[in-house]
Amino acid sequence: MVATIVFVGGEVRSSQRAAVLLKRLDRDVSCKTVQRVLGDVGDELVERRDHQRLSPEKIALAPQLAVVQCDGGRILTREPDRGPGVHEQAWKETKNAGLFRMTSEVAEEDPHCELPSAFVDRTRVAQFAEMACPENVAETAERPVFPDVSAEESSPENNRHRPRALVRTVIASMADSATFGQQMKREATQRRFDEAPRRAFVGDGLPWNWTIHREHFSEYVAILDFMHVTSYLYAAATVIEPAADASWSLYLRLATDCWQGRSEEVIGELHAWLQQRGVEPEAVDKGHPLRPVADAWRYLNNNRGRMNYPAYRRAGLPVTSSLMESLVKQINQRVKGTEMFWDRPEGAERMLQVRAAILSDDDRLVRYLSRRPGCPCVRRSTAKRQTATNAA
Repeated sequence: MVATIVFVGGEVRSSQRAAVLLKRLDRDVSCKTVQRVLGDVGDELVERRDHQRLSPEKIALAPQLAVVQCDGGRILTREPDRGPGVHEQAWKETKNAGLFRMTSEVAEEDPHCELPSAFVDRTRVAQFAEMACPENVAETAERPVFPDVSAEESSPENNRHRPRALVRTVIASMADSATFGQQMKREATQRRFDEAPRRAFVGDGLPWNWTIHREHFSEYVAILDFMHVTSYLYAAATVIEPAADASWSLYLRLATDCWQGRSEEVIGELHAWLQQRGVEPEAVDKGHPLRPVADAWRYLNNNRGRMNYPAYRRAGLPVTSSLMESLVKQINQRVKGTEMFWDRPEGAERMLQVRAAILSDDDRLVRYLSRRPGCPCVRRSTAKRQTATNAA
């Protein structure tokens, strides 16, 4: 019964909806009971996470390719213990990480030197940049320089070198980045990631991503997510070339240069363009009409050591954080929504632990609940919850 409540309550949008579904499944459980059980299990998972002993020997083999990705999210919180209603609501950042056991093959030559179809699709690139795609764009202007490479992308030869996820484990927390970095390192050690012959750390430009990399994963290859690169380049191209077709052609050239390892040339070109207009990119304020170009230069310049994409592809490493982007959405399905507020920080932390455990592929939540002692007729006391945590 507890396992049913936890999995249903951790998947649907609210405890109230969970109670309705459970009733449909002939489990007459109140919304308050769902909340209490989720809170109890969430607290226990927090305690277990912070105090469990490492046991990497339980993992039979180290992965062939270990990939760590992390990203932030945003949820609405409220001040707890203030009575009914929402008090002192505030947006707070969640920290999320996916640790992927992957497989791929190493290649002597770049297995995919042309831009993938996702990055030459005007509508999708505009979505990456969170910008509107120009209306009535001529079909012939979509790809003025490059051929359709979709057939090449799907070939068996390319798929051998493309990283493929085998097992995903997930962690999420309201903790600060220093604490979250420790949690990530602990999970990586548990999964024997440090023993993998190939290791990669993929992230966007958030400073705390690379602080965690430097402090805990410095031996992993640092890779800047290419999707974010394209979003900055697309926004910059629309400023440099206001005409729709010209800006798209410029974007394609700049994105291809970065994809093929010529990011230094792109950084130099953006800087020169700004200087020709008497603008130093470091001095461009928010709201300045040339800000997108300055932002693109700053983003690429700050991450210039993490953009050797041809080398990453030859090594069979991922070059986008698409798996992490998808994971954040899956976490947000349960913790982010209209009029959804979490007690700050304990309420949010409990649910994040349950949600992360559900989304992990190693059945960790099933194993934990199967060993969790309890009585079906008596509410668990604090002492019993502590005993269960220690036993697990």
